[in-house]
Amino acid sequence: MDLFEEALAKAGENCRELSFEDIKALLGAGESERPRLYALADRVRSRLLGEEVYLRGIIEFSNYCSGACFYCGLRSGNKGVRRYRMEPSEILEAAGEAAGMGLKTIVLQSGEDPFYTVEILTGVIWEIKKLDVAVTLSLGLRSPEDLRAFKEAGADRYLLKHETADADLFARLRPGTTLEDRVGSLRLLKRLGYQVGSGGMVGLPGQTVPAVARDLLLMRDLDVEMAGLGPFIPHPGTPLGGSPAGSLEMTLTILAVARLVLPDAHLPATTALGTINPRGRGLALRCGANVIMPNVTPQRYRSHYSIYPGKTGIDRDPFTSVREMRLLIESLGRSEGTGYGHSPKYAYTELHSGRESGVRSQKPE
Repeated sequence: MDLFEEALAKAGENCRELSFEDIKALLGAGESERPRLYALADRVRSRLLGEEVYLRGIIEFSNYCSGACFYCGLRSGNKGVRRYRMEPSEILEAAGEAAGMGLKTIVLQSGEDPFYTVEILTGVIWEIKKLDVAVTLSLGLRSPEDLRAFKEAGADRYLLKHETADADLFARLRPGTTLEDRVGSLRLLKRLGYQVGSGGMVGLPGQTVPAVARDLLLMRDLDVEMAGLGPFIPHPGTPLGGSPAGSLEMTLTILAVARLVLPDAHLPATTALGTINPRGRGLALRCGANVIMPNVTPQRYRSHYSIYPGKTGIDRDPFTSVREMRLLIESLGRSEGTGYGHSPKYAYTELHSGRESGVRSQKPE
């Protein structure tokens, strides 16, 4: 029995026992081996998380960013971006429309924009929680004091991708930052009680199979509640603009292996996958994914949140974006999740502590 067959058999018996070598073997699946890997990942997803697909409405409220990441079109050095900031009232209006469409999670995403003070954001979080939804934040690095205040205002989750577990590659792609500090921020989020999401891009220049295996082991060590894994898409306004994009096949393979390494984590079928292939998100939902994030940003802003070019869905209004994702879920014979979509670990804790999931905490002063 070769290494892939041994690792696949081990994953079928107890995927929580997969080693670094097992993960590398699974990541190296050949064309004839991938269908069995995808099928096993889908069975694990079904067994542990059921047939529900959770929709999470994402509001991209600012494309200003102080970062200089080599792979991101929003980087501060890209002068070709038409910058915008949504007013708090606009954010709340968009959140209200999303909640009115039945979405039970609102994701607030922006570049690293210090314009939005802790006072502004805690006020927005507090008001959104009145809509009876979970709130996920994706704001990049914020101070420990800010993160604590957001949690006290009612934020449930925080997405902070580590991008790559290769410390040297991380330092090259994110000038002035270190992987150690990034991981420290993720551990802080866990200590503050957030459900934490991390992840990275597939096909980054210089990325290796062992580095991807370490990505998955890092997220297992962090015990993340969500892992976002999508293909790298080069942006012409960045230093990596001439690099090749990540492939659909490798992204689906890594997603499937992630389901085995992180069996009870939420895994999104990313917009980037839908951008490189019209069937990308549907294929991801057959390889272990169980979350989709339809864009509910007001249409007048969408084209300017250009992390990568050609982003799918920028010509749709929020209602159409949500409807298309619901039709996709239905076409696969799956059902839309009706609850908040909290991590199974979090839901269990809440159920047995007598607290109601999704309820806001302390009103900001």
